[in-house]
Amino acid sequence: MALDLHKLFTDVFHPEPDECVVVVTDAPQGELADHTLWAERREMAAEWQAAWSTLGEQVGFSVLPLVTFPAVGAHNGNLPLDQGDPIVLGEALEQASLVLALTEFSATAPMVVWATDHADFRAATLPAVARRMEETALSADYQEVARRCRVLRDALEEAERGEVRFSTGHTWTVDLRYRDALMDDGQLPRGKEKPVINLPSGESFKVPYEGEREGNPSLTAGEIPVQRGEEVVVFRVEGNRIVEVMGDGEEAGKWRTYFVVDPVRGNIAEFAMGCNPKAVVWGNVLEDEKAGFHWAYGRSEHLGGTVGPDDFLSPDTIVHEDIVYAKDSPIQVASLVLVAADGQSQEIIRDGDYLF
Repeated sequence: MALDLHKLFTDVFHPEPDECVVVVTDAPQGELADHTLWAERREMAAEWQAAWSTLGEQVGFSVLPLVTFPAVGAHNGNLPLDQGDPIVLGEALEQASLVLALTEFSATAPMVVWATDHADFRAATLPAVARRMEETALSADYQEVARRCRVLRDALEEAERGEVRFSTGHTWTVDLRYRDALMDDGQLPRGKEKPVINLPSGESFKVPYEGEREGNPSLTAGEIPVQRGEEVVVFRVEGNRIVEVMGDGEEAGKWRTYFVVDPVRGNIAEFAMGCNPKAVVWGNVLEDEKAGFHWAYGRSEHLGGTVGPDDFLSPDTIVHEDIVYAKDSPIQVASLVLVAADGQSQEIIRDGDYLF
């Protein structure tokens, strides 16, 4: 059955009569080659813009033409605000109270930055969204998604550290002090305190403490296994940074080079738990991360951390990238325990399954 876009838009965004909505998408340019899923996404963007237009006629809000801008080539890189067709992207964002970004490269971080300086603005980002998601995570009951998110957010809020044991036997301790727990619960009404979400939605998260307080280093440390093809690479973490990539294969070599080029990429930027019951793991991080536990490296300021674009060596090395360990992933979470300041502990995940 086809996804009811009007229902999705109404259930998630609760649009009001005096609003202005814009759908934006990116297009290949330079050395960035087009591919089937990317072309399909641009078709989806056109369909979603048309659906918003018909809903706008019913409710009374305005909808701008679909805005296409040249792809930036990296997730969460700075957007080309002075470019766009048929409207320059920056001008479209200035007019809009609601933005949906169906893009190849994630626009989440720059949308968060934009929102901090613009009142009455909110955005949903859909990096690498695929049409098949209209039958899975996008079709979820977002009231149930919100309930699950609240349970996990409340548990994270009380936690000062997370203890993770992976199915490979590696262990990792994450310092969760001094941070607020947040959630992406699939609700984005006008005036929401945190005005940017991913769609499909369904996760609660904290940025690990990054050691910014003088004389108080981050205690995030351990070993994180990452599966790439047939190869398992292990990231050794100290002080909330990836300090060593262990492994003898080709993938390990690529990762070593990647973090040497700009060590700030190795910042542990997010500790998160996806909880969308319709989400499935199929190799697309936007949906995969909503199906279970994940973490991210790179910039964190858009989620409440301290590492932003100016900390990287150049705009070309800015990144925020998620790595997922959901139930159907090759490597899973054997146990995830959250520990509060008073020593009380709560096991959240066991053998890949949530315990609630």
